[in-house]
Amino acid sequence: MSFLDDEKWTGRIWTGSWTRAAGGDAPVVEPATGAELGRIGVATPEDLAAAAARAAVAQREWAATPFQERAAVLRRAGDLWRRHADELRTWLVREAGSVRGKADFELHVAGQECYEAAALPSHSMGELLPSEEPRLSMVRRVPAGVVGVISPFNAPLILSIRSVAPALALGNAVILKPDPRTAVCGGVALARVFEEAGLPAGVLQVLPGGAETGAALVTDPHVRVISFTGSTAAGRSVGELAGRHLKRAHLELGGNSALVVLEDADLEEAMSAAAWGSFFHQGQICMTTGRHLVHASLYDEYVERLAAKAGSLRVGDPATEDVALGPIIDAGQRDKIHALVTASAEAGAKVVAGGTYENLFYRATVLADAGPSVPAYEQEVFGPVAPVTKFSTLDEAAKLASDSEYGLSLGILTADVHRGLRLAERIPTGIAHINDQTVNDEALAPFGGVAASGTGSRFGGPAANIEAFTEARWITARGDVAAYPF
Repeated sequence: MSFLDDEKWTGRIWTGSWTRAAGGDAPVVEPATGAELGRIGVATPEDLAAAAARAAVAQREWAATPFQERAAVLRRAGDLWRRHADELRTWLVREAGSVRGKADFELHVAGQECYEAAALPSHSMGELLPSEEPRLSMVRRVPAGVVGVISPFNAPLILSIRSVAPALALGNAVILKPDPRTAVCGGVALARVFEEAGLPAGVLQVLPGGAETGAALVTDPHVRVISFTGSTAAGRSVGELAGRHLKRAHLELGGNSALVVLEDADLEEAMSAAAWGSFFHQGQICMTTGRHLVHASLYDEYVERLAAKAGSLRVGDPATEDVALGPIIDAGQRDKIHALVTASAEAGAKVVAGGTYENLFYRATVLADAGPSVPAYEQEVFGPVAPVTKFSTLDEAAKLASDSEYGLSLGILTADVHRGLRLAERIPTGIAHINDQTVNDEALAPFGGVAASGTGSRFGGPAANIEAFTEARWITARGDVAAYPF
């Protein structure tokens, strides 16, 4: 019997046991072939309401569990990702269209997220405060309660576990709504891992569903915190809805990150970073390098080399071939990518590599002369497209890099590290890498963007996670009852 065991979850959702979903079921589709891999249960708002009530009850007992026991569950979960890596890797390749290396990276990060989360319960959960009164004054961090997690398709395991693991470790219950397109990798896998790790029933529930179910998760009175990863447009809607219900919403949204290549950069070394930044996982990463800003003295050679690199990258089914790029998640996303490439060519950009597709396989694409006013430069493409433009001065580079509604990640390539650091200080961004491309992630590092990229670093690292998934409670204690004028 397999670890995921589709006989258990077919047509079902995880509520502490595998139960039939009121919304019926939907196919789990392999984008590379169109084959049906299984059928997942589809949760309705009614399913969500029952799950939230169940979670509120389970959370109180889980929060009272000794912190060592909560930490042990997270450590066991971390071990399970490695123990069942072969089976889980296959699902990441087939359901999410991941190449093997990307699937391995997700599994590695999933384990690390659990291990890092296992350390959270033993962190300090408060502080002593001075007081003007004769009393003990303190701040205590307490669990938020029930946390709602809404995760996307592109890195389904990482973008679910990075909120689920710390929220659980800190004594919360979690309702996870994964993207229905990757409900196994981003949902079923987590349910099975935490079931095997000994998490009590009802503390984690997994409910794939559509927009109505997501809205019900945001508005349910039992749910106190929303952790959302997705597009900026959807994030604005989630944030607005959460605000109307006086809930915190931690939003990690889109990006159009810049890679700035200064005149002293080594182009031989730069090409690997440049290509990886734009073409990793078919460009379906929020941190993808969406704008290549290259010094004028290097521009022509950079474009030529990047186009050659793009042309050499194999595209195909990662389950059966050794390829660099797998499939786009679905036809709608592919068509959006191609529409932006076509519109960019019409706006004056030159397609010097790629720009074509077969089925859901889109070739690595390089657009020269693709600066401001070119659609693929100005918008988040979420596909394997590298717009390239030139600059002449550091001031111009800083202005180009800053002139975006997004502020997620930044890469700067230069022989002078200090110069790169000084340039990074001039550009609004949540993440900056000197002599690296824009796509990086570590479980212990704070992660998040500014402006249209989200509400800051609410993921990764103990400080961000404790802030995200607990509430600060002021507590005082006196030896006798305080006296007042009346």
